Amino acid sequence: MTNVAALDCGSNSTRLLIADGEGRPLVREMTITRLSQGVDATGALTSEAMARTYETLRRYRALMDEHDVRGGLLVATSAVRDASNGDVFLADAEAIVGVTARCLAGDEEARFSFDGATAGLAPSPLVTMIVDIGGGSTELCATVDGALIGYSMQLGCVRVTERALTPGVVTAEHEAATRAMIAAELDRAFAAVPTFSSLVGSVRLVGLAGTVATLAQLTTGLAAYDRDAVHHQILTRTQVQQWRDELGRRTPDERLALPGMVAGREDVLTAGLYILDAVLERFAIDQFLTSEDDILDGVVRFLQNELPSE
Repeated sequence: MTNVAALDCGSNSTRLLIADGEGRPLVREMTITRLSQGVDATGALTSEAMARTYETLRRYRALMDEHDVRGGLLVATSAVRDASNGDVFLADAEAIVGVTARCLAGDEEARFSFDGATAGLAPSPLVTMIVDIGGGSTELCATVDGALIGYSMQLGCVRVTERALTPGVVTAEHEAATRAMIAAELDRAFAAVPTFSSLVGSVRLVGLAGTVATLAQLTTGLAAYDRDAVHHQILTRTQVQQWRDELGRRTPDERLALPGMVAGREDVLTAGLYILDAVLERFAIDQFLTSEDDILDGVVRFLQNELPSE
C-alpha cells in the first residue's frame, strides 16, 4: 500500500496524519483554526473561520505531496454537522486536499475514535470506554458483548464556553449554567443508551483530544509538546478538578503563561475540564488513561482496509 493521509476538520483544530502502508505515522500536524466560531449562535460557518481552515488545508496538501500520498480521507465533525453551509465547506475542502471529504455522523465519529484509541491497548477485565472531548461535541463509546455502543453529546469545549461558561474568570453564575448544561446532556446520553447505567463503576476510561492532551501537558509541566510523555498517562479526577479550578481563577492570558498550555486552548480548556469531570463523576471513575491515538488513527485503519493494495 502507498502512503495515506487522514485529515480531521474539528471544531477547534484541524489535524493531519500521514501514515505509510503499514500504518506507521510519518507526519502528525495540528493547527488551531476554531472552525466552529459562532456556529452555535448563528448556525453557519463564518467566512473567516473557513478561510483559516482552508489555509491550513493547503499547507497540509503540500505535506501530502512531499510524502507522495496516494489516498486519504478528510472527516469533518460537529461544526460542519451543525452548519447550514457545511456542504459548501466540504466541497471547498475536498477541492483543496484532493481526497474525499465526509461529514461524520456522531456515531461514525465515535467509531473512528474508538478504533484509533483502543487498537494499541492491552486487554482489560473492565469495559473500555472512550471519551472524546471536541470543540462542539463529546463522544462516549464502548464495546459491550461485542457490540459497539456510543452517543454523541452536544457538548464541547467551544460550545460550552460560548453558551454557558464564557472565556474569562469563572463566576458562580457561569459555573452553575455550565454544570446544568453538561448534566442535561449526560441525562440525554444515559436515556438514549440504557447500557451506560450498567457500566457505572466498571469501565476503563480512555480520554482523547485536546482537552485531555493539554491537561496531561499541564500536569507534567511540559513547556513543549512531547507525544511520548503525554500518551498513555494515568490522570486522576482530583487532578482534573485541581486544574479546572486553578484555570477558572485566571484570565486566558494568565492561563497561556502556564507551562504546557497550548495557544488557542487557553479560553476553552476550562470548559473541557468541566465536561471531563462530569463524565468521571457520572461513571464513578477516579482515574483515566490518556491517549494521543484517536480519530485520525481510526481513519488510517479504515483506509488500510478500504484502499486496494499495490
